[in-house]
Amino acid sequence: MNKPLLILTALSAALSGSTALACATCGCSLSTDAAAGYSSTAGWRISLEYDDINQNQLRLGNSVISRASVAAVNDAGGSQEVENGTHNRYLTLGLSYAPSADWGFKLQVPYIDRSHSTYGASTNPLTADNLSSVSIQSLGDVKLLASYQGWLPTHNLGLQVGLKLPSGNYGGPNADGTGTVGRNPAAFSAGPNAQLASPANLVDTSLQAGTGSTDLIVGAYYYQPVSQDFDFFVNAQHQFAVAHLSVAGADYRPGDASTVSLGLRYEANPDVVPQLQLNISHKSSDQGALADRTDSAGTVAYLSPGVSVKLNPKIQVFGFVQVPVLAHLQGYQLFPHWTASLGLGYGF
Repeated sequence: MNKPLLILTALSAALSGSTALACATCGCSLSTDAAAGYSSTAGWRISLEYDDINQNQLRLGNSVISRASVAAVNDAGGSQEVENGTHNRYLTLGLSYAPSADWGFKLQVPYIDRSHSTYGASTNPLTADNLSSVSIQSLGDVKLLASYQGWLPTHNLGLQVGLKLPSGNYGGPNADGTGTVGRNPAAFSAGPNAQLASPANLVDTSLQAGTGSTDLIVGAYYYQPVSQDFDFFVNAQHQFAVAHLSVAGADYRPGDASTVSLGLRYEANPDVVPQLQLNISHKSSDQGALADRTDSAGTVAYLSPGVSVKLNPKIQVFGFVQVPVLAHLQGYQLFPHWTASLGLGYGF
């Protein structure tokens, strides 16, 4: 069985499914550990991954819905935000160390470039002068992971445990609206929301670079050859907050996130490995006074074709596209037509 060296990356959220954001689809659910190939080789690895998730389609439940239809809720006296779009770009630096075939340790440091625009609670017709926007560039929430794969002599069954740390900026307005909670929450930079007095001009807590929570991550993976040329893998991971922003009247707890991925790798040529993944993610609703509890949960599934290429014994690259095949979202949420991931890894 071919075992290319492991590339470690995140994004969003990669194997964890998530960069833990309010919407059910903000994070990348691709399993990049499987994309590069699980490994029991000892040594150091450094990696860089780019994930692009352009959420420009508005959905309700299983269906696409127009922005005018959402604004019609406000025409009838409601108070429903009409989001225009959120474009997430994640650049994640990864560093891993395996002291032996049994143990592995990972550090994942994401940098987030997020553009967001919204009409707020506008009524029809939706016009450009009602559009507020912001661009956020900031360090995200760092992850630390440890894995053990010494259960079987073949080292093809592994367990993971780790932490997501509150390293990214986070927060929102305090309970009486006179100040902020958290750390350096971003504010709108253009449009009507940017003209509001602070802290009313702040971007939603769920769209900040970090969640302000410390999350526990647990997971497992298994891979096995199923024929001379094909390998099968399955992995699962669950992430949930064990500490969160808990200021009275201005609390925020991101919803639990679970991801299951399974797929096939075609190993006839160990230097060029096509692969097909199915990535299924579920996220529960965010909680707290700063949470959007009605528009933050859902279940999504992506079919993800891609390829990994070994350029030489030390350098490997991969590229994948994720195409949604299922989206059942709670409330009104922005959703991508497709997502893309590119990765580069170096062993030393």
